[in-house]
Amino acid sequence: MGVVKKLKSKIKNLPAIHYYLAGKTLLNDKTFKEGQELSTLEKKKQPKRTVILNFLLDQFSGPTHYLEIGVRNPNHNFNHIHATHKYSVDPGIEYAENPVDFPYTSDVFFDKLSKGELLEKNTKFHVIFIDGLHLADQVNRDIENALACIEEDGFIVLHDCNPPTEWHTRDTYGYTQTPANNYWNGTTWKAFLKFRMRTDLYSCCIDTDWGVGIVSKSKDFGGSVAPSNEFYEYHLFHHHRKEHLNLMPFTDFKSLF
Repeated sequence: MGVVKKLKSKIKNLPAIHYYLAGKTLLNDKTFKEGQELSTLEKKKQPKRTVILNFLLDQFSGPTHYLEIGVRNPNHNFNHIHATHKYSVDPGIEYAENPVDFPYTSDVFFDKLSKGELLEKNTKFHVIFIDGLHLADQVNRDIENALACIEEDGFIVLHDCNPPTEWHTRDTYGYTQTPANNYWNGTTWKAFLKFRMRTDLYSCCIDTDWGVGIVSKSKDFGGSVAPSNEFYEYHLFHHHRKEHLNLMPFTDFKSLF
C-alpha cells in the first residue's frame, strides 16, 4: 500500500497532472464560478450606457454640448452619441490610433480647459461622461473638475459604479487570474459613494452595464446617503448596495422625467 501511495503522489506531482488538477480545482471553486456567472449576467443587462447618455441629452431642447473622458475605441460609444457639439479626451494608452479631440489625461485636459487653452474658457457641458482611469483618486478629481464645467441642469455620468464582486474592484487591471477574469470596474464605486454622501448633489445608479452612475446639481433622483462606510469596505458596500448607490432600473429612472 505504501508503494501505491508513493506512486500516486509522484503521478500527481508530474507537471502536466499537477496543473490539470490545480486548474480543475480552481474552475470548480464556488467563488470562481460565482464571479464568472455574475459577469455573464451583467454583460446581458440592457440598456447600455450609450442609450442612457442619449436619453439624457434628449432632455435638452436647444444645442447640446457633450464631453467624454476615457474613450478608447470611439466606435464603442462616442461615435453613437447624439449631441450638437461633442468632444473626446483620452491619452491613447489603450488604443494606439486614438482619434480623439484632445489626446491628454483628464487632469491635463481640465487644467487647459480652465485656462481657456482648448475651448472657450467658460465652456459648459450638458452631459459629461467619465470612463477614464477606474481608480477612486482619479475619479474623485474627474468628478470635481466636471462639476466646475457642467451646466446647472446638466448631468455627470460615470461607468463601472456597480461591481458585482470584490474581484471586479481590484486595483490592478492586469491581474486577471481571478473570478472576475479580465473584467474590471476598479474602485470607481468608492468615488461615486463619496459624492452620494454630499447633500448639495443628487445622484443615482442605473442597474445596467456595470452600473451607470449619474450626478446632478438640480434633478432630484432621491436624497443623498447618510455618511457611512468611512473606510470604503467592499463587504459593507455589498450588503447596502441599493442604498449606497441609490440603485434603480432604467425604467424607474426614465419615469422621473
